[in-house]
Amino acid sequence: MSSTNNKIVIIGGVAGGASAAARARRLSEDAEIVMFERGPFVSFANCGLPYHVGGEIEQRSKLILQTPQSFNNRFNVDVRVQHEVIAIHRSDKQVRVKDLATGKEFLESYDALVYSPGAAPIVPPIAGIDNPLTFTLRNIPDMDRIIEQIDSRELKQVAVIGGGFIGLEMMEAFVHRGIKTTLVEALPQVMNSVDREMAGIVHQEIRSKGVDLKLNTKLTQISHNPAQQTLTLSLNDNESLDVDLLIMAIGVRPEVGLARDAGLEIGEFGGVLVNSQMQTNDPVIYAVGDAVQTKDLITGEQTLVPLAGPANRQGRIAADNILGHEAHYQATQATAICKVFDFAVGSTGKNEKQLKQLEIDYEKVFVHAASHAGYYPGAEIVSLKVLFEKSSGKLLGAQAVAKDGVDKRIDVLAVAIRAGMTIDELEHLELSYAPPYGSAKDLVNLAGFVGTNIIKGLVAPVHFDQMDAPADNQLILDVRTPNELKNTGCIEGAINIPVDELRQRASELPKDKEILVYCQVGLRGHVAYRMLTNLGYQAKNLIGGYRSYRLAKA
Repeated sequence: MSSTNNKIVIIGGVAGGASAAARARRLSEDAEIVMFERGPFVSFANCGLPYHVGGEIEQRSKLILQTPQSFNNRFNVDVRVQHEVIAIHRSDKQVRVKDLATGKEFLESYDALVYSPGAAPIVPPIAGIDNPLTFTLRNIPDMDRIIEQIDSRELKQVAVIGGGFIGLEMMEAFVHRGIKTTLVEALPQVMNSVDREMAGIVHQEIRSKGVDLKLNTKLTQISHNPAQQTLTLSLNDNESLDVDLLIMAIGVRPEVGLARDAGLEIGEFGGVLVNSQMQTNDPVIYAVGDAVQTKDLITGEQTLVPLAGPANRQGRIAADNILGHEAHYQATQATAICKVFDFAVGSTGKNEKQLKQLEIDYEKVFVHAASHAGYYPGAEIVSLKVLFEKSSGKLLGAQAVAKDGVDKRIDVLAVAIRAGMTIDELEHLELSYAPPYGSAKDLVNLAGFVGTNIIKGLVAPVHFDQMDAPADNQLILDVRTPNELKNTGCIEGAINIPVDELRQRASELPKDKEILVYCQVGLRGHVAYRMLTNLGYQAKNLIGGYRSYRLAKA
């Protein structure tokens, strides 16, 4: 499309729409750009909303990135807030718009249309859910209503339903406010983007902060008590819970009503189907952000990823293509991080649950090591999990949980996955090192060492879920010190021979059984494994050691 005499209409602001508008203007001074936003704010930091509720972000104004006036001043974009697009007339290349302030409707023409309405919170059809004390959090008005409840009356007990990003952030916000909080999650774990042994660390942290964490629990009914201004929540375990406020945070669903009514193609996961140029099946209509399905980097299949980073990039790519600068969105890998009190939880690529569902033959490594040199003050243990394809070693995903150093490792591994690297190539990465910031052998390198050993057959791995029911021809060997066993516990039925005594005491072990070796994090276990195999024993080493085993049980 030519860059002159174009009229670009954008439905929705925030990440995708605002990025498209700004990019379009940077590419062309001639284009007419009109952006309709249903809400009162055109560009705000929606990811920051829970942190203002909790008080970490003190000034509400910090969340407002652009106003209609500031956006117009800088980018000459006609921004109309509180204007809802209610229909797309593709044949006439027009949209029908309702001015929510006056109720009047009008038609607006376009040469190119960008569809960026986002995703709406899922509100399940639970009896009693339509009440004045149940809230979702999507935008600034939602945030304002929640804060008004906190400020206008004494909240003694609140409940959050859902242990994803928003649920965890709202849980933390209430705790920061000194309000007793219950978190209810239908699944066996919070943060379904990571696997259960990684989530175990998060569960411990949540409970240590006084939160009543209820896993494998569903909300079945809500009763509103107007006189007391409370809700009674009925749960599927026959318990009930009285709360002053309820937050529903079980997930989001792409807003595709307009698109569907206009005959735009919708994918199997409920998002608008687009090509790599962000075009829908109508070549002059582009769709971006949480409302669209895109290609998964690992599998090449369609996926939904409601994250701000992809939305921003997609908005930019749509503007490029509208204005004749060919650009392609190169798939998504769902890289994300979440703060949970003192811990960070990060992930990229596929997790183990997804790989099993996809029937991909994979292997995994665990590393538990210090965030920086252990002798320098402030080092924290980082738990890192890396998944890779068995046959090729190609990296498939990574997860990390710790008080420090998570973002660094996940970002490195996100780039490695994007570059198509293999697990053995991680040991050759040259990463920055000084005692306050890292170690000479970084956790990412260590994951590469372990993975390379597995690929080369220098270690036979065994994992935590295989340790509870050893076969008759297997024996479990704990190579930690007796004090460690006393202080941290051990796997039931294990024999204890410390690794430093193993060479002299190996004869105590039967050679007709396979020895399942473990230590605290896997390193001494590997030393013991190599020692035993060199002495003619059959053995396997517990990858990630007792720490991974214990976290999986947490």
